Amino acid sequence: MPEPDLLKKPKLNEEITLTPKAAEQVAAIRKENNIPETHGLRIGVKGGGCSGLSYVLGFDEAPKQGDKVCELMGITMFIDPKSLFYLSGTQLDYQDGLNGKGFVFNNPQATKTC
Repeated sequence: MPEPDLLKKPKLNEEITLTPKAAEQVAAIRKENNIPETHGLRIGVKGGGCSGLSYVLGFDEAPKQGDKVCELMGITMFIDPKSLFYLSGTQLDYQDGLNGKGFVFNNPQATKTC
């Protein structure tokens, strides 16, 4: 008997994706702060926050041992294995509407948000 769609979890090999708006904003931040094109965007999670985990974004000069490295829309991303477990299938977006500006993690695995 097939598993209902509501109970399916993303597979751990699913990629993290960027929306075009997020990629544009990452490129703009890189340019505004004179961050070299060779630096990658580190995407991760750390303990804390009201749901138990919080998302982390930053730039690193090079990947660390064990990092998954992927490139989308000209943005190289570094994701450590622990974070990849929690971020698998996530889409990184950027919103600049009436509710504020910022990066948004659309994570299909998140069961609780704040």
